[in-house]
Amino acid sequence: MLNTNNLNKKNTYVTIWLYLSLFLVSALIFIGGLTRLTESGLSITSWELFSGILPPLSDKEWDNYFSLYKQIPQYKEINFGMSLAEFKYIFWWEYIHRLLARLASLTFILPFIYFLIKKIFNFKQIVLYSVISLLFFFQGFLGWYMVKSGLISNTDVSHFRLSAHLLGAQIILSLLFFSILFRDVKKIYLSSYSYLILIFLIIVFFQIVIGAFVSGLDAAKLYQTWPLMNGNFIPEDVLIKEFSNSKSYSSPSHVQFLHRIIAYFIIFIFCFIFYFLLRNKIVNLKYLLIVLSAIIFQVVLGILVLTSGFKIYFASLHQLGSIFLLFSIIYLFYQVSVSQK
Repeated sequence: MLNTNNLNKKNTYVTIWLYLSLFLVSALIFIGGLTRLTESGLSITSWELFSGILPPLSDKEWDNYFSLYKQIPQYKEINFGMSLAEFKYIFWWEYIHRLLARLASLTFILPFIYFLIKKIFNFKQIVLYSVISLLFFFQGFLGWYMVKSGLISNTDVSHFRLSAHLLGAQIILSLLFFSILFRDVKKIYLSSYSYLILIFLIIVFFQIVIGAFVSGLDAAKLYQTWPLMNGNFIPEDVLIKEFSNSKSYSSPSHVQFLHRIIAYFIIFIFCFIFYFLLRNKIVNLKYLLIVLSAIIFQVVLGILVLTSGFKIYFASLHQLGSIFLLFSIIYLFYQVSVSQK
């Protein structure tokens, strides 16, 4: 009886740990999106792995941070003449983002080490949680690598590095949710339907990458009409054959058009999945409707981002919606993979 109680208590601790990590990473993605939307990411011009834990506590420290910011192209070419109060606004967004990143990393890694010592996990869990821990470390590097791209000659960060940083966070989030769902599952039954959902999930990840391109290039500020792009389905400055050239992925027009097309493709593919899963009675209708609702929610928010003139709250909700979409797809995969034999 004592061993059973100890086991239940350990399982409870692990569950709390995973859900807390999931919440913090979700919050980190949300705050990271707002940091990008407010163009605050370059307000802190050094990595400050340990020294940046505390915010500026004196006027001298604030002046020092501000003077460093004045040396980069973003200030000289875009924000020249901004006040200290305006600088503090963008500083706090980046500071909170970095602080939350540290908190999320420590919240996952330190308990993981403790649980390892206590020998709570099986081999597969150790491998999975070790991969997630390494991804947390890599995310820290990616974050600084991204910021560094906007400090020398550019007024903003590289949209390629921004997309890699966002994709890394979404992968960590997905692995955490996956580990929560499958922690007590002894065997996963991978049918053709399971693989179909995984392919669909990969397409959604690709859409998230292109969405990061849109954000990084401020492409949503261009062609703010729907369903047409200023009267055309394919805008005049977009040539389909140019997508074979890597330069097109640095063109705001091209990436916004591609983001729209992939959204339509996602709707089409899921209608296909919806039909076959429902027809063959593979999964309950409610799980399909959850995914469908998440997709519709994302599409509507994407349209509102454009037609509202790029309101930050719509753009922020659009990024938050990607989290719920990923969760709904992974949960659908879970339902299909545990019900099929």
